[in-house]
Amino acid sequence: MKRKENLKFEFYYRPGLYLSVHQRKLLLGELKTVTDECFEQTPDYQILTGEVHEWERSVLVVARDRSDKIMGFCSSLLLPIENMGEVLHLGLTCVSLKARGLGLTHKLTSKLLLNLLTKHLPLQGIWVSNVACVVSSLGNVAQYFEDIYPGPYSRRGPSAIHTQIAKTLSKSYRRPLAINQDAEFDPERFVFKGSVAGSVFQKCSQDSKYHHRKRQITDFYLRHMDIDAGDEVLQIGRVSLLTFPKYLLKKFAPIRPVAEIPVTS
Repeated sequence: MKRKENLKFEFYYRPGLYLSVHQRKLLLGELKTVTDECFEQTPDYQILTGEVHEWERSVLVVARDRSDKIMGFCSSLLLPIENMGEVLHLGLTCVSLKARGLGLTHKLTSKLLLNLLTKHLPLQGIWVSNVACVVSSLGNVAQYFEDIYPGPYSRRGPSAIHTQIAKTLSKSYRRPLAINQDAEFDPERFVFKGSVAGSVFQKCSQDSKYHHRKRQITDFYLRHMDIDAGDEVLQIGRVSLLTFPKYLLKKFAPIRPVAEIPVTS
């Protein structure tokens, strides 16, 4: 039986613009109590750096239990793209071991997106990006968002907008996206080759706990990148208020075979 627990959520939009230095320090300390459970070494990037400019471009949702103890968080970045406005980079989601089994990863992401779209982007959607080597994460983004490339639901290659965003992220935002500066970017596959090799983020292709619950999704991304060599996939897509009902339809839709781009060494 699935556990139930009363949780409350806090939403922060560009918190670096209004939280004091002391408030940021206290909240950062709480965030790190969760990351310490998730990583052997807490990554030094995005909001976790404590740098005010990172907090100024962040969107954050925090989950707390009845005693106000932090149980998880989802942190994203708003990154400007020339002639396009801003792209929402999905960033980092961490859940305390005490809150596993509550579906908190999905809840945190949903709370962040709904608050952002209803309070700050009421009449428009926004382009989103995600970088990951964890197949379950890639699969959830492919299901949740629209026009995702690369993904198992589309037969098409990247559009000119997808390509522009991808190239800008690769050129200008590698540090906040925790992408190795020396990693080669494949502009056809949207893969950063060897980006996390030897880091806390690297995963093993045979470790099923990082696989997606849908075997076809897992197979797609395992073919698309070489996880064991430290590759990461960059996903580009869109989200709007219309995405949520479409997500429910896509969640139960069969996956049609798509043309594969062979992995090259």
